[in-house]
Amino acid sequence: MNAAPTAKHHLPRILIVGGGYVGMYTALRLIKKLRHDEAVVTVVDPNSYMTYQPFLPEAAAGSVSPRHVVVPLRRVLRKAEVVTGKVTTIDHAKHSAVVQPLEGEPYSLHYDQLVLAVGSISRTLPIPGLAEWGTGFKTVEEAIQLRNRVLECLDIAESTHSPEIRERNLNFVFVGGGFAGIEALAELEDMARYATRYYPTISPEDLNFYLVEAADKVLPEVGPEMGLWTCEQLIKRGIHVKLETRLESCVGGHIVLSDGSTFESETLVWTAGVKAHPMLRNTDLPLNQRGRLKADATMQVLDTTDVWGAGDGTAVPDLTSPDGRECAPNAQHAVRQSKVLAGNVIAAMRGFPLKEYRHKYVGSVAGLGLYKGVANVYGVKVKGVPAWFLHRTYHVSRVPTLNRKIRVIADWTLALFFRREIVSLWSMHEPFDEFQEATTSDSASRQRRDPREPEVPH
Repeated sequence: MNAAPTAKHHLPRILIVGGGYVGMYTALRLIKKLRHDEAVVTVVDPNSYMTYQPFLPEAAAGSVSPRHVVVPLRRVLRKAEVVTGKVTTIDHAKHSAVVQPLEGEPYSLHYDQLVLAVGSISRTLPIPGLAEWGTGFKTVEEAIQLRNRVLECLDIAESTHSPEIRERNLNFVFVGGGFAGIEALAELEDMARYATRYYPTISPEDLNFYLVEAADKVLPEVGPEMGLWTCEQLIKRGIHVKLETRLESCVGGHIVLSDGSTFESETLVWTAGVKAHPMLRNTDLPLNQRGRLKADATMQVLDTTDVWGAGDGTAVPDLTSPDGRECAPNAQHAVRQSKVLAGNVIAAMRGFPLKEYRHKYVGSVAGLGLYKGVANVYGVKVKGVPAWFLHRTYHVSRVPTLNRKIRVIADWTLALFFRREIVSLWSMHEPFDEFQEATTSDSASRQRRDPREPEVPH
C-alpha cells in the first residue's frame, strides 16, 4: 500500500469523508474558524463537486443548467486538501483510513479528528429487472440522463410506425411518493407535455405518467391535507397515481404492479427511499440497526472523543421531538448540523465544552412544475403559484456560493423571455459509438479491398 500525501504532515489532520452538504459546509466553517497553524482539513469524495440535490428536478426539466446545481470543491475549499477518491475502510483504533484514488494504488491516511459525512444511497429492493432497467434520481448525472431519455422517447414515438414501440416510449413510471419522486415526476411531466407541441403526431393526452407508491399517501412531510391536494392536482394533470401499490417486476421494460396492472415502458425511475452508505460497515465504529452511525446530540459518535457524524448516515437525536426520534435525513438538518459539528470539532481540539444540536423542523416546500407548488411552513399551508415562488426563494437562498445563486437566478430570468429547450442529447451517454462505428467501417473497408490494389496515400 502506498504512503499517504505528506503536505502539512506536521499539523493535526481533520479528515472529512464526503463532500456533500455536511462535508462541504463543515470544511468551509472549519477553514474560517481554525488558526492557520492549528490543523489541516482534508476532504475525500469520489466527485470533485458538491451537488445541491433540491435543484435536480429543475435541472432535469431544463429550468436550471446542470452546471449551476453543482459547486466545485476545490474552488470553495481553497485552503483545504481535496482528494478525489473513495475512503474504503476505516480503522479507528489506529486512526487510519484507506483511500482509493481514481487511479493508482490505495494508500493509508492518518487522521487526528474524523468527520463522517458519506450520506446515503438509494434503498432498493430485490425486484426482477430493477438493476438492469431502473435509474435513480440522486445525482446530477442521473437527472440529465433522465431528461435526455424522456425527450429521446418522444423522438422515437414520433418517428416509428409501430404502435407497440410508440406506446412503450410514451409510458413513464416513477416509483416513490416522497420529495424526490414527486418533484421529478411533476417537473418532467410538465416539460414533456410542453414538448409535445413540437411533435405533430403526439398530443399531451398520449403521454402516460405513472406514480407508484406503496403507502397510502404522498409527501408526508407537508401533512395529510397537502399530500391529498398534491395527489388531486397530479390526477387532474392526467397522471396515473397508484397508492398502496408496489412494483413487482420490470424485466425488459415489462412493468408489473401489485394491483394487477401490466404494460411496457422504456423509462423507470426509482426514488423509493434511501439507506446509509454501505462504507460505514467497513469501520470499527458503532452502528444502529439501519446501518447509521450512533451519535449523541453533539454529533460525536458514541464511545469516541474524536469521531463525528451528521447528515443521512448518522442517527443524531432530535432534541425538539417529544418522542425521542432521530433527525430526519434531509438537507435542512444537514446544513444546520454542519455548523454545530464544525464548532464542536474545534471546541474538542481546544478543550472547550461541546454544544448540542437543536433545531425544530420548520416545514417543507416542493415544486410541482412551472408555476406549481405545495408548501407547509410553520403550519401555514400554501399551494399553487405562491408555494412555487416560496420553493424557489427558499432554495436559491440555500444553494452554496454567491456565484451559484446568481447563475440560478439568471437561468430563471432567461426562462421568462425564451421558450424551453427540448433537445435530447441522448448520444452523450454513448459518446464513442459514432467513432467506433467509423473505425469499424474503415477496417472492414480495408479488409474488402483487393490486396493487389496499391494503397492510396492520404
